[in-house]
Amino acid sequence: MPPRRTRSQSIVLEALKASGRSLSAQELYLELRQRQTPLGLATVYRTLDALKVNGVVQARPLATGELVYNLVQQDQHYLTCLHCGVSVTIDSCPVQHLEAELRQSHNFEIFYHTLEFFGLCQSCQQTLLK
Repeated sequence: MPPRRTRSQSIVLEALKASGRSLSAQELYLELRQRQTPLGLATVYRTLDALKVNGVVQARPLATGELVYNLVQQDQHYLTCLHCGVSVTIDSCPVQHLEAELRQSHNFEIFYHTLEFFGLCQSCQQTLLK
């Protein structure tokens, strides 16, 4: 039986689901304020952290260092440009075998993984490397 959710967890999960994209804690807070949902910024951060520890929400750092959150749906893989910050999703998983091996060899419950490569997108290469 899954653990019971607090009211704030239910609110945050619904907002993340409705957004359909990754959101920073600040963006999520502003989204909730627009919906006139009474959650403070500190509560949003605490709630996201609790959901992350329970494997329901995943956090991914952007090139700027800011964390963005989304629902755990599947493992995610990205190419991220260090100049403009655009992230391109990679559809295949090059580390699926490694995850299974680590799960077994370390008796470790893995909720998800992310893999991110950093560099310059084609547009930024043309602009910066000329």
